[in-house]
Amino acid sequence: MEQNFSFFTRLSMAIKMIFSGSYTQELFINMAPKVEEPEEVEQPEIALQENSTDSAMQLLAVLQKEGRLIDFINEDINAFADEQVAAAARVVHQGVKKSLSEHVTFQPVASVTEGDAVSLAADYDRNAYRLSGNISGSAPYNGTLIHKGWKVESLSLPAVAEGTDLSVVAPAEVEL
Repeated sequence: MEQNFSFFTRLSMAIKMIFSGSYTQELFINMAPKVEEPEEVEQPEIALQENSTDSAMQLLAVLQKEGRLIDFINEDINAFADEQVAAAARVVHQGVKKSLSEHVTFQPVASVTEGDAVSLAADYDRNAYRLSGNISGSAPYNGTLIHKGWKVESLSLPAVAEGTDLSVVAPAEVEL
């Protein structure tokens, strides 16, 4: 027995079929253009070296001793007024600056003034310069110097007695 469906019933059934998941998925799979998988670019192997943490811990200890940097960083400053935070930051800044000037000599990476135009050749030092913004194409890259960067020219940390636990960057203080 043949069923006679009205036009609107047939239209409703067709719409339901078109928008059902399996029919739509099959339709789009067949209609989608074939995309070739891009070739994998071989990444050069980078040899990582283990670094001693001793110097880093010594530097943290120096920054804590003079600038109380670790105390400041670990303090919840949200509980204080902006004026109190600013006053504390000024003291920390002075102490850290003093410590760094005694133990580290910095030199700018770039010799031009921030905001000036710079051009980086194809063999530019990727450790010394970080590209940002709209990076496309290949070197030479022309842009604007946003930050001159810093590199350590010399580092002179205090001598440490043998057996010193350098992980203790700020000993607990006990007043007697």
